[in-house]
Amino acid sequence: MTTLIDWLNATAFTLLANPVSWVEVIGFVTGAACVWGVARQKIWNWGIGILNNIAFMILFLGAGLYGETLLQIIFAAIAVYGWLKWSRGASGEAGSNDLPVRNATRAEIGTGVTAVVLATVAIAYLLHAGTDSQVPIPDAFVLAASLVATYAQAKKIFQHWYVWIVIDLVSIPLYFSRGLALTAILYIGFLALCVYGLVGWNRLRTTANTVNNHMAGV
Repeated sequence: MTTLIDWLNATAFTLLANPVSWVEVIGFVTGAACVWGVARQKIWNWGIGILNNIAFMILFLGAGLYGETLLQIIFAAIAVYGWLKWSRGASGEAGSNDLPVRNATRAEIGTGVTAVVLATVAIAYLLHAGTDSQVPIPDAFVLAASLVATYAQAKKIFQHWYVWIVIDLVSIPLYFSRGLALTAILYIGFLALCVYGLVGWNRLRTTANTVNNHMAGV
């Protein structure tokens, strides 16, 4: 196991004067595949996402991003929930994959915003007081907001794309500042994929609403 960890942390190549490890390369590939899968509503995105969580857990721990290291563990747990939720869909039958895209309710939006604010403050304090983290506030925000976004993603709530876009905008400079150039570039790609996913899901949502309104009118 030690040999494997050493290899994952070994330098694969150099990018913008920053060494890029093999685990960062793995995180890049699995991360891009995962977000594309979400945008296309592919159930396999959750399995790829778990592999991505493991890769980033190793990467972020080595970079001193402790909040995001913990985040990857929680992500993996939520991914199992999302995998089951998407698979069972609206019918509750395994393999149905018919969970519809829907809007967040006002209560869900209020709860989500409150949770992100309170969790960011609490986690930032813990990181500042208990670790050597140099970036406790953005690290804490990314952790808190990502949990809310992933939970909303598991329920196919349309507005989760807006949360991911904000997370990406915070993450890009954060990762560049920690010498993770390839991961920062990956998040630029994530940002583009999030816009793609938002447009695609909005099209599906609009079509579904049109059909439902037509059926109601009939």
